[in-house]
Amino acid sequence: MLEFSPVRVLAPAPHVAAIPLVLDSPHSGQRYPANFGFACDTQHLRKAEDTDIDDLYAAAPSLGATLVCAEFPRSYIDPNRRIEDVDPEMFDGRWPRAVDPSPKTKSGIGLIWRVLDDGSPIYARRLSVAEVEARITDCYEPYWRALTETIDAQYRTHQKVFHINCHSMPEKASAISWVKAGTPFADIVLGDRDGSTCSPDFTHLLRGVFTAEGLSVAINDPYKGVELVKRFGKPNENRHSIQVEINRRLYMNEATRERSANYANLQAALGRVLERVAGFVATA
Repeated sequence: MLEFSPVRVLAPAPHVAAIPLVLDSPHSGQRYPANFGFACDTQHLRKAEDTDIDDLYAAAPSLGATLVCAEFPRSYIDPNRRIEDVDPEMFDGRWPRAVDPSPKTKSGIGLIWRVLDDGSPIYARRLSVAEVEARITDCYEPYWRALTETIDAQYRTHQKVFHINCHSMPEKASAISWVKAGTPFADIVLGDRDGSTCSPDFTHLLRGVFTAEGLSVAINDPYKGVELVKRFGKPNENRHSIQVEINRRLYMNEATRERSANYANLQAALGRVLERVAGFVATA
């Protein structure tokens, strides 16, 4: 049984009208379950976190948006994956569900992570089928349910909804990346799965507002968006979803996870970005 609530939903502030803008932070959770059973160093394990991304976007509810945050770590179970995206060799026993591993699982970072970004192992054991099923029941399904209900509620009210899937990325490509290790990344990477998950206007707006803050922006290079934007992005139905990756060098020491001197500046910049996005959403 999980000893904490797996999901935190920050509703629009009482004094502002709700707008059809939903943000989610699936990888910023820092509450490590007692039954995790990992074998690596705890500080090293934390490198899997999108540390503080939920806090960086904290202005969202004051603008009428809803912010959905995972409290559990992605290294425990990754809500930005399909349930079928597993490596049964990790499990002690017959896996009873369908299996359809993606390149993420083949790299060791599928639904259940096997390794960290440097390729080092998380476990010194196989996981029981029962404990993986419990992670799905206790964490994965509540996160998807909370985000789905939030997005659907806004869509029912407004006949449109805009979803921003919030992440952070390393300064440079890691050892298990699909691009050459050491390749530097832009300040911001927007992922709309090659234009399939949101309107071009929404992507262009975000590129423009981040650029106006003096940040370099890449689109779908190298991150195009994974399961959450793929599932929620249906622009032909006026459901728009985009992934935003922030380079961690802008706000933290990646080795220690400590906030840098630029943290407050970046948080203020994101507040201004969200103001522009809220204005766009209100009139789109």
